Amino acid sequence: MNITARAEARFTALSDALFARLTGAEVGFLSLDGEATSFVRFNHAKVRQAGFVDRQRAMVRLIDGARHASVTVDLTGDGDSERLHAALVEARALVAGSDADPYLLYNTEPTSTRRVAHGALPSAEEIVASVAEDAAGLDVVGIHASGPMWRGLATSLGQVNWHVVERFDAKVAAYLGGDRAVQTGLSGAAWSRTEWRATLDAARSKLEALARPSRAIQPGRYRVLLTPHAMEDLLGVISWGGFSARARRTGSSPLLRLAQGEAQLHPAVSFTEDIAGGWAPAFTADGFVRPERVKLVEHGRHVGELVSARSAGEFLLAANGADSDESPRALSMAPGDIPPGDALAALGTGLYIGNLWYLNFSDRPAGRVTGMTRFATFWVENGEIVAPVPVMRFDESLLRVLGDQLVGVTSRAEELPDTGTYGGRTLAGTRAPGIIAEGFSFTL
Repeated sequence: MNITARAEARFTALSDALFARLTGAEVGFLSLDGEATSFVRFNHAKVRQAGFVDRQRAMVRLIDGARHASVTVDLTGDGDSERLHAALVEARALVAGSDADPYLLYNTEPTSTRRVAHGALPSAEEIVASVAEDAAGLDVVGIHASGPMWRGLATSLGQVNWHVVERFDAKVAAYLGGDRAVQTGLSGAAWSRTEWRATLDAARSKLEALARPSRAIQPGRYRVLLTPHAMEDLLGVISWGGFSARARRTGSSPLLRLAQGEAQLHPAVSFTEDIAGGWAPAFTADGFVRPERVKLVEHGRHVGELVSARSAGEFLLAANGADSDESPRALSMAPGDIPPGDALAALGTGLYIGNLWYLNFSDRPAGRVTGMTRFATFWVENGEIVAPVPVMRFDESLLRVLGDQLVGVTSRAEELPDTGTYGGRTLAGTRAPGIIAEGFSFTL
């Protein structure tokens, strides 16, 4: 029995034991978040740290009428049943001292699901060799994490949901010196050393361009090519309320004018929450099963939003599988018709932007975002990279960049999993193409 099968069997036993301790009209939920990850951290293309993380965290949620409370505990494999019982006792005390929640909503019609997506992942030895040998000659820093991640949900009403994804994530930056670097990476379910070497070769090619004398660009408006990685950064900011039902109704959505029909995006722009094509579990902590797809923007027009259980209760809407923050877990932007190999030619003269960072809203109601270019940004003339460009600050309206300033969208959307490891690896991601836009505003 492999590690995820053992975790599933253990989860079933723990939930059965926990729910047997419920009394009266109590309803119990047990959520599980786990991973078994081999990781290697490296810099200067040398292994600096290697290890293994075996982590499981459970949340006990108790509902009694319209009152509820949750308690989170770490599981160790030893004494977990007693640990969960203690969490239940603590939750029961919290419920007794709480007020009724008028907006409480959870799934009372049990809908069980099970998804186990196995992969062909590298061994720890292969990871070390891939760094030490394939990155030789590069000043590379980063992390390679590999292994299964799982999520579980069980309720005393009879619902059981189980989700397993086996995935590797290699995220690196190759440095030339100072602020000159190329950020790159490779993720997926099937490790290919050939693809890994191709990824590093592409970084070497960009480093050669970065070695050229830099060219300072004056503040102003420029034609730009935003790569899929830069678009991932930009879409991350849009996701802070841009597709949220609550943000729309409280007036805090950066895409409020779009949602109200006062503005529209370019007809080439479509967004979907694509759970079926992503990494995220198909269920929420409230027990609702997510639709395979939720259309958000279609051909530039607002057509849908993400509705959590709480927003559904408060605003009398139909919940559609959104988590409490109503941010996408599998946002997909539709590709266009510019072949990636022709993107520089389609840009013509302007700026190639590889990454963005330090992004935030400068005028949230207007959908304006400010941030900095990062790493591989180049000045391009007649479809050819001429020189690297120092870090620049931009301030631009999302409604304009994806609206009347949009020139075109590349024909391949890249799978870009969330590789964050703060508190644990993440089961979420973005599918994004690159875009070309006119008049992108740089202020510094």
